[in-house]
Amino acid sequence: MAIPCPHFISSAKAAMEAGLLIPSSPSSSVSVILTQDDLKKIAAYKAVEYVESGMVLGLGTGSTAKHAVDRIGELLRQGKLKNIIGIPTSTKTHEQAVSLGIPLSDLDSHPVVDLAIDGADEVDPYLNLVKGRGGSLLREKMVEGACKKFVCIVDESKLVNYLGGSGLAMPVEVIRFCWKFTAGRLQNLFDESGCVAKLRTFGEKKEPYVTDNGNYIVDLYFEKSIGDLKVASDAILNIAGVVEHGMFLDMATTVIVAGELGLTVKNK
Repeated sequence: MAIPCPHFISSAKAAMEAGLLIPSSPSSSVSVILTQDDLKKIAAYKAVEYVESGMVLGLGTGSTAKHAVDRIGELLRQGKLKNIIGIPTSTKTHEQAVSLGIPLSDLDSHPVVDLAIDGADEVDPYLNLVKGRGGSLLREKMVEGACKKFVCIVDESKLVNYLGGSGLAMPVEVIRFCWKFTAGRLQNLFDESGCVAKLRTFGEKKEPYVTDNGNYIVDLYFEKSIGDLKVASDAILNIAGVVEHGMFLDMATTVIVAGELGLTVKNK
């Protein structure tokens, strides 16, 4: 989807650094056509402006976070950032960071993270998130739960009135043992919200998707709001067989939204 962005004033610096905007004189008129991926890149570059040398960083997973990790690697190569330690939230991000020369560690060695940058699948008006449609929700929640500041980066298509409001999946990581039983309990838990629980699969053979932790993911689809999110969170986690869910409640300290009119920065 291409979105016309004739001004993009609030994000000009990030856009130019991302190679998506050409500086012009005040009297000139420039119309830039930005794709959804362009918007993600601009939001990611803006988020990296929060990074300082010497930080321990949580490195997110997904199409938006990938741009942030690329930018951090670029700034390290240029010498503009130094003494950065990254803690990746997935095997895929680990491989990306290694290829970029970003020094890595883990929570065992660095239990306090200065800053995490990651994307989200949904953001509600209170900055609660749905994450994990990329399959890395458990490690993301561990790392981002240990950080002093969590900057979430999205394009405006991810904004919803309530979590689950996009009609897309709210993931729950479950152990393989009797996953159908667990999926059934999850669906029954939210029966009044029109919940449908489906095992995540991939490929032509519809093989079960397996997380980096060796678990399955059950995706929940809702027809209407699930109500009190903290109550829903506790209820999900109380089901034996559930490892973690994709609701990130009261975790994001800043959300950067890239849209047609530029960047919006929302703070807790």
